Amino acid sequence: MYKLLIADDHPLFREAIGRVIRDGFDAAEVLETQDLEATLAMASEHDDLDLILLDLDMPGMHGLGGLLRLRNEAPTIPVVIISAEEDKQVILQAVTYGAVGFITKSSPREQMTRAIAQILDGNIYLPADIMRATGTPPGHGAEPGLSPQRLETLTRKQLEVLERLTRGESNKMIAYHLNIAETTVKAHVSAILRKLGVHNRVQAILSASDIDFDAYLRR
Repeated sequence: MYKLLIADDHPLFREAIGRVIRDGFDAAEVLETQDLEATLAMASEHDDLDLILLDLDMPGMHGLGGLLRLRNEAPTIPVVIISAEEDKQVILQAVTYGAVGFITKSSPREQMTRAIAQILDGNIYLPADIMRATGTPPGHGAEPGLSPQRLETLTRKQLEVLERLTRGESNKMIAYHLNIAETTVKAHVSAILRKLGVHNRVQAILSASDIDFDAYLRR
């Protein structure tokens, strides 16, 4: 049985996402808070929470500053941002600050359920439609870009896996789309991290989020 905390100051949204959770995950326990201080207190009281769904705009948050404070005070509890924000750079920065994903409030009900399931399975979730969008404002990149030399060390299949990582896909989704085994995806991800000189898939996603994969896959 999962225990999740919805941290949002809008009662109607808390009710709606609570219904999504209860319908999608049998016997899930859902807690609610409506500001950052109450969320911090709840996280301290319930250190067995499986996930916190955190709104960026509720009282006390100050944007991503609230996420940082929550991650510092409750580092063992996974946090996913759930927000009306749809700016790609905000999404990437939230992940660099320790979020395990980002769900937009405009997401359809089924997509929210899949996103939460993906996160509870230990994966990172990013909104694929926003992650596919190209173009980063100058000076706003979350991580330095990858050098062409590093990218050229990747095989074609590894490039395909990396491209799907940047879309926010889980290993299971990548395996399905590329028609390969999930264990093969895991092996490719390990090789990608090693070749790119990064420590985890979050860093790989951030550093490769604006690569023109079509250009590399045409070679």
